[in-house]
Amino acid sequence: MNNNIFKLRQWRLSDAASLAENVNNIAIWNNLRDYFPHPYSEKDGETFIAAVLRGEMGIQQAIVIDGKAVGGIGAFLKTDVERITAEIGYWLGEKYWNRGIVTQAVQEFTEYVFLNLPEIQKIYATPFDFSLASQKVLQKAGFKCEAILKQAAIKNGKIVDEHYYSFIKTRHE
Repeated sequence: MNNNIFKLRQWRLSDAASLAENVNNIAIWNNLRDYFPHPYSEKDGETFIAAVLRGEMGIQQAIVIDGKAVGGIGAFLKTDVERITAEIGYWLGEKYWNRGIVTQAVQEFTEYVFLNLPEIQKIYATPFDFSLASQKVLQKAGFKCEAILKQAAIKNGKIVDEHYYSFIKTRHE
């Protein structure tokens, strides 16, 4: 499936500088959850990667182009009655946008999660209503919009809708 533009791999501590260089961008942060720091420093990258390596951040992989980590994709595993579900999140450095990389990364990562965690039956994402590019990524990757969650989040002081997209394992097989 990979067209050799990028590869997915585990994060390495040596990725911290490239991580910070690519994610320290207000256009990216505007589409992420607020716990993601902005501005984003190399120290933030080191802290994140250390947490990933300790197993504290769900399943996280780097999106690598030309040997550099220029994006990230991850799944946060839900618990209790939702333990068969995972939430996916992703970002990519702006200079790599509009090349189909994230769509393909979402497809490959979804396959990886289903193959390596057989208990997971559903993967979902909730992009903000203004994040049309992320919604297109999910649609092209085979995710279906199940619902629009009205006034479900606040970003930059504005209450916004979230679009609930999911990929159910039975659709995948």
